[in-house]
Amino acid sequence: MKRRSSFTDQSVTYGAIGATQAPDLLRYPPEGYRPAEDSVKIGSGRERFDKAAEELMTWGVQRGAGFEVLDVTAGTGTQYTGIAYDVEGVPAAGAQPHTEQRFAADGTPYLAAGMTATLRSQRRFGHHDTHVLVVYVIDEPDRIGFAYGTTADGEESGEESFVLERREDDSVWLTIRSVLQTAGGARAVVAPAVRRRRRELTQRELRALHPAFV
Repeated sequence: MKRRSSFTDQSVTYGAIGATQAPDLLRYPPEGYRPAEDSVKIGSGRERFDKAAEELMTWGVQRGAGFEVLDVTAGTGTQYTGIAYDVEGVPAAGAQPHTEQRFAADGTPYLAAGMTATLRSQRRFGHHDTHVLVVYVIDEPDRIGFAYGTTADGEESGEESFVLERREDDSVWLTIRSVLQTAGGARAVVAPAVRRRRRELTQRELRALHPAFV
């Protein structure tokens, strides 16, 4: 796969980039998209948070949910902030925030904004590939995570985020948010099956970092 170095090299298949960060996502999703949010408590304490954070930021949720993570390219660390316009409606160039590269204890690089990958899942007959681009990363003392968006036509298009949080009561929670649109046209006939598989996938993703299931 060709190495991607910036957001201008590869685009996503949806317009509402960063929508999973919207506080009112569930009430006001982008038109034509279905929103979802699920959370699970996975333990408590700083040690639990740090261990889960390392797993999360090295594709642990995806692998734990049954994906094979392929064709990973290095991210630039440059956060995607969308397009800003001046008073005349012309796109305005501006500096984009940048996150420093971090690494797990074994040297595995953390996910970074701008990183691309192929998520391969096994099906009854063959396999299915989903191509994604990491559009933003969160890296705070008690909150860490990322979101990726789809970059190729498929059963669904949109964005999914995975955020780990250590709350004031010392509990550790994983929250998964998504805003997705099922393919139309001839593919619309299989939409119910796609949505069912999505719910099953989300349940596997929620369990991926839980010590009772790892």
